[in-house]
Amino acid sequence: MPGSGVLLGGAALVGLGAWAMRGGAAAAPLTVDQLCAVMPRLTPSVAASYLGPLLAAMREAEVTTVARVAAFLAQLAHESGELRYWEELATGDAYEGRKDLGNTQPGDGRRYKGRGPIQLTGRANYRAAGAALGLPLEDKPELAALPAHGFRVAGWYWQSRHLNALADVADFVGVTRAINGGTNGLDNRVMYFDRAQRVLKTEAA
Repeated sequence: MPGSGVLLGGAALVGLGAWAMRGGAAAAPLTVDQLCAVMPRLTPSVAASYLGPLLAAMREAEVTTVARVAAFLAQLAHESGELRYWEELATGDAYEGRKDLGNTQPGDGRRYKGRGPIQLTGRANYRAAGAALGLPLEDKPELAALPAHGFRVAGWYWQSRHLNALADVADFVGVTRAINGGTNGLDNRVMYFDRAQRVLKTEAA
């Protein structure tokens, strides 16, 4: 999780509502109150503005069960400081020349620093996400820091790494490694995961 970053407060309020059945399994509901319970530093008004694109992105990525939603929300909460930080405040110079991230051109470190609720990083990831989602992210990486696109980018990253399968078998450490490259902040991520499970399961009970 970045120590600080760009604070975003909101797009237009979109329609809310319960999810339909998907893939034969009951989809996990998510409301403004639940989102605020998982991420208490979010105000209800900001949570309301995010809920529509968040739900749409989760449906697109098939994050539609309590186990998957809890794991997804936990990782986003940690990476983005409870959906408050949408662009890494650090310059990105630490990523310069990182060929493993596809940063092969001068200035790529700054240009493709972490953005969005999952902190997408590196030219290669921006290129792949853009191709998959039909967005010009390689040419306009700042788009990943907009909620309407950033949540979809997070969903793409989640699905492209097959993290639903890990969430289904409760391999939260594996999910963390796929997102972080290690287990940095694991205790904090687990705290959010446990909280999300309690919130979602209480609603479903």
